[in-house]
Amino acid sequence: MTDAATSPTSWTGAKGTPARLVLLRHGQTQLSAEKRYSGRGNPQLTDTGLGQAAAAAERLGGPAGFGDITAVVCSPLDRTMQTGGAVGAATGAPVIALDELIETDFGAWEGLTFSEAVERDPELHKAWLADPTVSTPGGESFDEVHERVDRARDRIVAEFGGTTVVVVSHVTPIKTLLRIALDTGPSLLFRLHLDLASLSVVEFYPDGNTSVRLVNDTAHLA
Repeated sequence: MTDAATSPTSWTGAKGTPARLVLLRHGQTQLSAEKRYSGRGNPQLTDTGLGQAAAAAERLGGPAGFGDITAVVCSPLDRTMQTGGAVGAATGAPVIALDELIETDFGAWEGLTFSEAVERDPELHKAWLADPTVSTPGGESFDEVHERVDRARDRIVAEFGGTTVVVVSHVTPIKTLLRIALDTGPSLLFRLHLDLASLSVVEFYPDGNTSVRLVNDTAHLA
């Protein structure tokens, strides 16, 4: 996917071989189809979601894929493990669960729509959207998500540096990894759209440089 002509090292001065993280959002579940907050709950993929996972796996494992994949690192929830399992089967790479990649804990808002959460806790919901230090009722804040996802990034880069790893996670952790790579603030969480089963690519270099190579690619779902 990266060659000498297109490598960011040619214009950023980044040194070394990066850890390339191919970020894959899980496929559809019933809660995602209904646009409900889906955090620590554990719905299975729908038939549509299984098809999306298979399509992503075929792309990643095929000749037009993303190179040799060393590992598939997943959130431990069923929807990500099902998606990651399809990628592992297509690529032959081991599938590894990493707790820090789990979705935001939405607490009492789990399973609610946006409107239902606003109706239940109007002031708290407004504050949560405005301030990344504010936690959901009985759940966690975006700052807490950021801290654990950053730890996950450090672990993945330390173990798989210089190789390509597929990271199968949820919308907020994937946005957080992109936010870390772009060195930007929490507003990115609300301004960036990521489709189900979409692919994004970010490279983390050993000298601290980063390069976002791809965002929200869904060509395999067409």
